[in-house]
Amino acid sequence: MSARRSGLAVLLAALAVGAPPAVAHDHDLDAHPSLRTAVTDQNFYFVMADRFANGSAANDHGGLPPGKGAGQSGFDPTGKGWYHGGDLQGLIGKLDYVKGMGTTAIWLTPSFKNKAVQPEDNSAGYHGYWITDFTQIDPHLGSNADLRALVDAAHRRGIKVYFDIITNHTADVIKYREGARMPYRSKDQTPYKTAAGTVFDDRDYAGTNAFPPLSVTTSFPYQPFVPDAERTVKVPAWLNDVTLYHNRGDTTFTGEDSLYGDFFGLDDLFTEHPRVVNGMVDIYKGWIRDFRIDGFRMDTMKHVNDEFWEVFAPSIERYARSQGIRDFYMFGEVAEDNSRPILSHFTTHDQVQGVLDFAFQTAAMRFAANSMQTHNLRDLFVDDDWFTDGDSNVYNLPTFLGNHDRGRVGMFVRDANPGASEAELLQRDRLAHALMYFSRGNPVIYYGDEQGFTGAGGDQDSRQNMFPSLSPQYNNLSDPITGDDGAGKNDNLGSDETPMDDSFDPGHPLYRELARLSDVTRRYPALRNGAQQHRFSSATAGVYAFSRFDDREYVVALNNAEVPATAAVPTFMERGDFERVYGDGPSRLRSDRGKRLTVTVAPLSAVVYRAKDRIERSRKAPPISLTTPASGYDRLEVRADVAGDSNYAVTFFARTGGRWQDIGTDDNAPYRVFHDVADLTPGTRVEYRAVVLDNARHERESQTARSTVAPPAITLEAPTEGQRVRGSVEVRATTVPEQSYYVVAFERSVNGGPFTRVGSDDSSPVYTVFDDTSSLPDGARVTYRAVLTYAPGRTVTSATRTATIVQARVETATIHYKGDAVKWGLHLFGDGLAPGEATAEWTNPTPFNETDAYGSLRRIRLADDTKRIGFIVHGRPPTDPNLKDTPNDRFFTPLATPEIWLREGDATIYSCAAADASCVVSG
Repeated sequence: MSARRSGLAVLLAALAVGAPPAVAHDHDLDAHPSLRTAVTDQNFYFVMADRFANGSAANDHGGLPPGKGAGQSGFDPTGKGWYHGGDLQGLIGKLDYVKGMGTTAIWLTPSFKNKAVQPEDNSAGYHGYWITDFTQIDPHLGSNADLRALVDAAHRRGIKVYFDIITNHTADVIKYREGARMPYRSKDQTPYKTAAGTVFDDRDYAGTNAFPPLSVTTSFPYQPFVPDAERTVKVPAWLNDVTLYHNRGDTTFTGEDSLYGDFFGLDDLFTEHPRVVNGMVDIYKGWIRDFRIDGFRMDTMKHVNDEFWEVFAPSIERYARSQGIRDFYMFGEVAEDNSRPILSHFTTHDQVQGVLDFAFQTAAMRFAANSMQTHNLRDLFVDDDWFTDGDSNVYNLPTFLGNHDRGRVGMFVRDANPGASEAELLQRDRLAHALMYFSRGNPVIYYGDEQGFTGAGGDQDSRQNMFPSLSPQYNNLSDPITGDDGAGKNDNLGSDETPMDDSFDPGHPLYRELARLSDVTRRYPALRNGAQQHRFSSATAGVYAFSRFDDREYVVALNNAEVPATAAVPTFMERGDFERVYGDGPSRLRSDRGKRLTVTVAPLSAVVYRAKDRIERSRKAPPISLTTPASGYDRLEVRADVAGDSNYAVTFFARTGGRWQDIGTDDNAPYRVFHDVADLTPGTRVEYRAVVLDNARHERESQTARSTVAPPAITLEAPTEGQRVRGSVEVRATTVPEQSYYVVAFERSVNGGPFTRVGSDDSSPVYTVFDDTSSLPDGARVTYRAVLTYAPGRTVTSATRTATIVQARVETATIHYKGDAVKWGLHLFGDGLAPGEATAEWTNPTPFNETDAYGSLRRIRLADDTKRIGFIVHGRPPTDPNLKDTPNDRFFTPLATPEIWLREGDATIYSCAAADASCVVSG
């Protein structure tokens, strides 16, 4: 199919028959149905090969000597962090099982040769993310010939094969003369230098074919080297050049170091360097050419600079087409739950085809596992317009419910419903999958979810074997055993099995349900790639309903309440007959005069009804008006109001002089796009127009609307408002949009006095200075602001932040807790703790030992108030210590917040007893 497959074949055929000619208009303003690009109709199955099936015991050690030390195989099927023996031959042998649930695409975790063991991590590279050789399959998994056999066997069954690829980092091979796995050093403190010692900003060269020569001894904040034993271990050979890495120390996953830091010591590639960009393009062209791979999932996308993706993604897509792979598709991992602007940035700005829909996963679990208000789904789908541009949209995003990092859908369902019956948990699991299959996007099943796998958490705890496990961490014993931090949490939903059993059961109720969902969407394609329109939601648990269209309307209604729920669902059909095609309920329903279809849905269930008749054809295109903001920066919301009540598509156009450019088509109300103007010069005038296309191919244009690109915005990130500070204070700012030529000056005012200059920074993407406050008196209030120069003589100024100087050292921190202090205790860790304050044993948490008006509390002695204190609130005996109040590790810095307030079940840290939005602490 074409890479620009416009709309549904059924819809186009219906529109073409007897359709009157379009209204005459500017030929640059050609309306069209919403795009359906390379992939909108796939069912993905996400496989970690080492944990799936062991086809050959001969490769279990990957040609290395047995053992779990440096240079050894890392094969130990009794430990969850080591190789277990799964391989590509095993996957080939199970392809009919995979196909049986309706799978059309397999996504493999990285399968390239890994550094088998990284002793610092007490783990093996079974997951595939520690690559040394980008040109061969990891010997633990088989050979390049095995991969070719897998691709051929999958293609014969009509299954595509997608590779998980990495461009951000390699295995941990590079060391620093200053020490192992050093802390991050920012570009502001220690900027890059050329081989001749001249300071430069790498972002000035990103996206170009030029870059200054670099030297191991002068260019980096740390001096990198490779031990002799691994000097040539990386393939291709250019990867052994240590100057092609950032060499700045370990990331904290925030700010600048999110782009430049090493992931837990993994060697972070200098992706701003053209040698790295071109080298990565060449590597992955080879896999397309030699193995006919159908697409790539790109790891750690948000930790790689935009300029890299702007070259890499289009280059790979063009090459695949030149090799005859017209539907080659790439999607990236952007681990962002809530921000649609961040998620969509990579598809609308960086020319990447798609991203994994993390926002869907969050909303789907809140709906199906937690039975939260159904308005949450309405808000999710309404914001799909952030992904609409001239060559892509939300319909091709892969959607998922659980994965190898976060954990499994079965775990989320179980943890949200303690004490629930097996039947209820299974029904919630089914409900989540029905939502994923019937809503827009391409569903991804994480291997084992079709067998009801659960698990104790994410990462290693969610990477169970499909073949019988020998690892005690994956059993379901209720009594803790050595190394078993998931005791009692591996009971498969829907069966009496655990991962200790063979798990390839096509009779499992979830496997059968996935096959059924696949069959329904195959028979009724509109349920997979038809236009989706929100219909009904509420501020409580109950019905969420939406419609999908080809020439007929399909009403999908899902109920996340534990009792039956009824809703009058708006449709396009007046007194129309609907027949049930999925779920339980009356076989037929009829809409009323007001075009409402009254649907009753069983508890924790879904039902789908299909209109018997086609949607009535429009006699003429409805009136359309256009609204835009007078000015704006980065993304401008352009909205069309359509005066009609049927299925329409609205194509939006923009120009800054010259011809109109297609900036996207929206096929559901509210009709809008978020135009990316990040690279336009402030002050640029942009004209907009929209054309509505009705279901009989009539068109009508809007009037022209105009907007002006505003100056960029600058925001202080540090210090936080009211923060207590001492000594050298980090003052940090970011801009939206971000350009490499920006210069930011920082100023301060002491106790309300005049603002004076602290310093300036021109090294994007994060702007930082360090203010020496050692001479200021205790209690002084220092107000900071940042001034951005975005063009000669043109500036914008940030809002201010005020901090308080605290010269006296904090000796004791206090953690306040409102909740069951008998059930919960603290696991305390961090370099800032005084000797003896760290929790010694996981099974014996530190108790809350005092009370106050708020609840319970614990005072903690400190060694260094400037260092973060980490804590986990988890079970005290007799409560299972593996049961956590909230799942995440949390942190605070005593100097900044010597007292913090917590609430049971709430992951937020508060700096005041009100424990509300007025005093949220950033970890």
